[in-house]
Amino acid sequence: MKRYMLRRILFSVFSLLVVIIAVMLLVYNLIPRSSIFQMDDVWNKKNLNDRTIYEYAQYQKFGYLEYADYSAFLKSKYEALYGAEYTKNADYKADKDAIQDETSYTGNASVQEFTETYAKKGYTVNYLEPQRSPSGKAKKGGDAYLIASIEKSVFVRLWDYITHLITVETTNDVKDPALTDRFVRVEHDPYSGLFAVVGSGTTHKYLLYFDGRFPFIHQNWLHLNLGTSFTKYRGQEITAVINRPTGEQAKVRTQYPAKLGTDEYIDSAIDFHSLTYNNTPRTKTEMKQFPDQYTAYTYRYGGLSMIENSFVIGLIATFLAYLLGLPLGIQMARHKDGLLDKIGNGYIIFIMAVPSLAYIFLFATIGTTIFNLPYKFANAEVKIFAYFLPTISLALPQVGSLMKWMRRYMIDQMNSDYVKFARAEGMSESEIYRKHISPNAMIYLVHGIPGNILGCLTGAIITERVYAVPGVGGLLTNAINGYDNGIIVACTVFYTTLSIISVILGDLLLAKYDPRISLSSSKGGGR
Repeated sequence: MKRYMLRRILFSVFSLLVVIIAVMLLVYNLIPRSSIFQMDDVWNKKNLNDRTIYEYAQYQKFGYLEYADYSAFLKSKYEALYGAEYTKNADYKADKDAIQDETSYTGNASVQEFTETYAKKGYTVNYLEPQRSPSGKAKKGGDAYLIASIEKSVFVRLWDYITHLITVETTNDVKDPALTDRFVRVEHDPYSGLFAVVGSGTTHKYLLYFDGRFPFIHQNWLHLNLGTSFTKYRGQEITAVINRPTGEQAKVRTQYPAKLGTDEYIDSAIDFHSLTYNNTPRTKTEMKQFPDQYTAYTYRYGGLSMIENSFVIGLIATFLAYLLGLPLGIQMARHKDGLLDKIGNGYIIFIMAVPSLAYIFLFATIGTTIFNLPYKFANAEVKIFAYFLPTISLALPQVGSLMKWMRRYMIDQMNSDYVKFARAEGMSESEIYRKHISPNAMIYLVHGIPGNILGCLTGAIITERVYAVPGVGGLLTNAINGYDNGIIVACTVFYTTLSIISVILGDLLLAKYDPRISLSSSKGGGR
């Protein structure tokens, strides 16, 4: 068993790496990088050299290349010499304006320093000449630029992705020399009445805490960085997007950290467990509200998150499918060619033949007209009713699939020799079906149970779109349509990991269910 698990894990890690490399090659090398600007309104408003500079900045953000700008180089150089007032320095102004003269800029010392510095690092230095009107004045967006760039190989991208996949907050995260008291300790949490792990010098103040939201214990200590969205969600980490509640702001009676122990309360949606360090000096108002620099926060929202919505709907649908599909498949097999079997086969043919979009709209029409159920998720006055139609629409096809396979495997087992021996020994038909045929037929279905459950986390694209469910079903398709590379890679890693875990759990469950199956590598057995 141990050797099997070790081999499985190693092979799974290798498979995941191969998938990531393949996706990165596809996204970053085979799809034209200019596609990311098709839905970019900012790009459309840029002109000439300004547009080119914007493109380089976006290419760096999306992970295509590393990019350095001459202006940023001058800022770093002169700010170190003259502080915040560097922009008033005459040498700085002269160096900054030097590149606007295409005939003499190469003689400038700072230009030469910039060129030599990045050329040694393997960067390609490009000079964008000023675009002038006939009068000699620079056109709008036509100012000159000096830039350096280097393409990122797929292996560099892969290394960066893997090394930053999991990060842990430490007391050295805050780069503020004024912060001298750095620690991680357990303290009483005034917002939950329990205890919390609190940090100073860490990005978040509360690293581990309790609250009234499922799963009731939360952490900001360990971060899973699957990828960042740069189009639809504008720089947000994908794990934060799919885990953020989708409801309205939820206000509660609470107190600012500096007001704890007083009688000053506020009705606010501020989540004080989300406090992060703010390097900018506190305002007078913030000094009255917060005892330290942990002043940045997010708000508390009600409802389920995107991934919770998808999982709840998918899990209930899967439960209903097994609850209905397996018994119906058994009865169809026991009464083969009977009325129940014919009705069941008719339903199976219907659910398999009719396009999914068609029967979803059919069920939606029946549910809204006869049972007065809400059609769109956001229009439901009672939120729980909004889950009915998408859950049923997901469950019914699964019911048909389980009916079909359970019936088939039952009929296969009915013709086996051990069934004939059981009948010869005088066992009743009910006992034969209950003790022998049904359990053996289930062997073929047990392996897929973990995959069906974990698959609920990926959502259902068509169902969620029809009913406007705020889930994760359309996340990948929307990312592909919007050329959101970060989400494409993140979804690929997420889906592949779930598939790998499903296979491993399926093997373990099958070995537990059927004692004839062994996962050991000893001779004479194994699987």
